[in-house]
Amino acid sequence: MSSRSSEPTAETSLSARRGFPLAIRLGFHAGPLPGEPADATFATVAGTRVHYVDQGTGPAVVLAHGFGSSLEIWDQLIPELAREHRVVALDLKGFGWTDRSEGDYSQLAQAKLVWALLDHLGIEQAALVGHSWGAAVTLAMALLTPRRTTRVAVYDGWAYEEQLSWLFRWARFDGIGESLISFYDPGLIRHQMATAFYDPAYVTPGRIKRAQSSMALPGSAGAALATMRGMRFADQQARYTTLRVPALILWGQQDSISTPSFGHRLSADLSAQLVMYPRCGHFPMIEAKQASNAALAGFLRHEVTQVSRRSRSRWRARWASFFRRLVRPIRDRGARRRRKLKLG
Repeated sequence: MSSRSSEPTAETSLSARRGFPLAIRLGFHAGPLPGEPADATFATVAGTRVHYVDQGTGPAVVLAHGFGSSLEIWDQLIPELAREHRVVALDLKGFGWTDRSEGDYSQLAQAKLVWALLDHLGIEQAALVGHSWGAAVTLAMALLTPRRTTRVAVYDGWAYEEQLSWLFRWARFDGIGESLISFYDPGLIRHQMATAFYDPAYVTPGRIKRAQSSMALPGSAGAALATMRGMRFADQQARYTTLRVPALILWGQQDSISTPSFGHRLSADLSAQLVMYPRCGHFPMIEAKQASNAALAGFLRHEVTQVSRRSRSRWRARWASFFRRLVRPIRDRGARRRRKLKLG
């Protein structure tokens, strides 16, 4: 596939004519990205080249990362879940190694993209797991097609309008958002990461460098701003109480990005079990790895058990039907013989 990139230009926009001194048109990018892994797996669905991993067998589980993140966040969880499940993790549009093409970056558009990937992979139903803004995507998926959703699990969700800071709200305005993004300093990533983790030992040079490298890829600034502008949760959050699927909420007790009050709120809205992890920030899958992995695996194992029971029930029904068909002719012949004897 050929690469198509639109570089940032100093075009004068409507906002500039209204008086904003800096009006930058941020670029997007479609196609392969520089430095992408040679062994990475991609599928083009809904016009987007999507990077994903697909491991294990069994009932399907989908993992969706948060804003500014990638599927690598699940690296320590995937092997554990893949023992009993088919695990699909992907880079959402605009992040990781997936396209940063121009278009709709709302959680609903991302939800449709993930379902399109699952269609491509031949997956009809799945348990949906989302972290941070990825939770808004998985909740949109469940609301869009509840019959295809077996379970929902959320790590430190970012899925309410009230969670959006002034930065996200101001970014919605033409010109202002572009200016805010253009002033972004890669050095701020260290500060943001320090805010996300309770234990500063997790703020490693490797993690910082990977995040900075990802933001430096072509189209990242345009995709980040489009995603921020797509974060409009009011209509979606009003429907959370309508979901009727088993749900689990996992939350860091010291999360200062998605504060625990929203964990309690989401738990109530979804009638879900809530598990809080002490001495843990925004990433329980890292800071509370063993406990949160076990909680999620146990939650999903109920689905495995239910599938197993359904499978056994189907086999029992099939054997019973086969036995009835086998016995019916013998029983009918016996009945005819008895009638003949009575008549004789």
